[in-house]
Amino acid sequence: MAVTIEELVVWIVVGMLAGTLAGLIVKRKKAGYGHFANLGLGLVGALIGGFLFDLFRIAPGLDDISISLRDIFSALAGALLFLVLLHYGRIWYKKR
Repeated sequence: MAVTIEELVVWIVVGMLAGTLAGLIVKRKKAGYGHFANLGLGLVGALIGGFLFDLFRIAPGLDDISISLRDIFSALAGALLFLVLLHYGRIWYKKR
C-alpha cells in the first residue's frame, strides 16, 4: 500500500486538529501541549481511534468526505484514550 502526498497531508491535518482539541480539553490551555506534541498526540490518537472505530463499527456513514468528521472524532477519542492510559501508566510506575 503506497501512501500518497494527499493522504499524508490529510493525516497531518487530522492529527493536528485532534491533538490540539485533546490538549485543549486536558490542559485547558489554547496551545495544549505544543505544536509537535499535539501533532504526535493526534497521530497516535488517530491510529488508536481509527482502529477502535473500525473494530466496533462506530459511525460508519461519516467517512464519505476526504477529511471526514469520523476521522476527527476517532482521532480525538483515540488521543484522549492515549492520555488516560499515559496518566494511569505514570501513576502505576510511581507506585513501583
